[in-house]
Amino acid sequence: MTDTSPGQIALIVVLGLVLLFVIVALVRAVRIVPQAVAVIVERLGRYNRTLDAGLHLLIPFVDRVRASVDLREQVVSFPPQPVITSDNLVVSIDTVIYFQVTSPKDAVYEIANYITGIEQLTVTTLRNVIGSMDLEQTLTSRDQINGQLRGVLDEATGKWGIRVNRVELKAIDPPASVQGSMEQQMRAERDRRAAILTAEGVKQSQILTAEGEKQSAILRAEGDAQSAILRAEGEARAILQVFDAVHRGDADPKLLAYQYLQTLPKIASSPSNKMWFLPAELSGALGWLSKGFTGHGDGGGDEYVTRPAGSSPLGAEDLPPASLTDPGEALAEARRESAAATADATSAGTLAGAPFDPTVERGQRPGVDRPSPSAAATPEPSTGQQPEPPTAGS
Repeated sequence: MTDTSPGQIALIVVLGLVLLFVIVALVRAVRIVPQAVAVIVERLGRYNRTLDAGLHLLIPFVDRVRASVDLREQVVSFPPQPVITSDNLVVSIDTVIYFQVTSPKDAVYEIANYITGIEQLTVTTLRNVIGSMDLEQTLTSRDQINGQLRGVLDEATGKWGIRVNRVELKAIDPPASVQGSMEQQMRAERDRRAAILTAEGVKQSQILTAEGEKQSAILRAEGDAQSAILRAEGEARAILQVFDAVHRGDADPKLLAYQYLQTLPKIASSPSNKMWFLPAELSGALGWLSKGFTGHGDGGGDEYVTRPAGSSPLGAEDLPPASLTDPGEALAEARRESAAATADATSAGTLAGAPFDPTVERGQRPGVDRPSPSAAATPEPSTGQQPEPPTAGS
């Protein structure tokens, strides 16, 4: 094994240093810039150019990378800041800033730390804006505060190569004592609204109830009136028809006297009756009975006047025409009245508190806005002759 001379050793060291220098130079000369990042390059301490995304070659030991700037939109949340309102209340406001670097050169050379600059500018602007508002306006004017902050920050940071996109207030925290007062105030306001709504509901309910009772009373009164009128008409018609039938049947005094005697025992038919009253006209009835069997009276008073058989003291014009409604028409009218009443109740429930409209019940009044029922034909008088009453002595 030969010994290495000092000259060879020095040559190896020099070759190694040259190789190392070449490697370092290559590393410093090649620069890969990622997407959404801008690289500021200085040549001999002076700004040279801004590198975009991609592969770039630099002059080793002449060009130097000063800074890498992120071009994406950034979100910075600042700690809560105490701010005094115009009514001397200290509120704690937490803000969030959304900004983006538009000029990497200005962001590097115009300000030392743009994050700190934005934070301090936000704090001072926020105090100026909140200082002109009271607590109530501060809590209800978030959009207005955000707009003013964004306008001031965007104008101030424009020369830094930064665009402020949005400014948001995350939280506005008043003092604990003020929060308690606000909660009591809101609770009292809710109680007041609840009381008003309850009173309004009771009022509407009473109005609807009174309106329903009014309409019910009106309809009931109209029904009772119509029922009484129809009942009276029916009774009058029945009396006249019975009277006409009696005379047309030529009932003689014997039949009338016999029926009268048959009715008298019914007076004392009740077991509780202890006395039997004889009517004053009993003697007259007995006289008519004797006339019926003998054909003549006792010689005193008016004699029995006979009327031709089949004749009646009533004429055809004395009997009013029957006005009974057809059952089908009566059922249809009842259904129409029921539907009208349902629609009226629904309308009254929908239009709570509206004054009563008389036209609503027009269709429910009998005889109004309805087709007149067909009048039944007046019964023709019987033309058949009744057998003549037996004469006395037959």
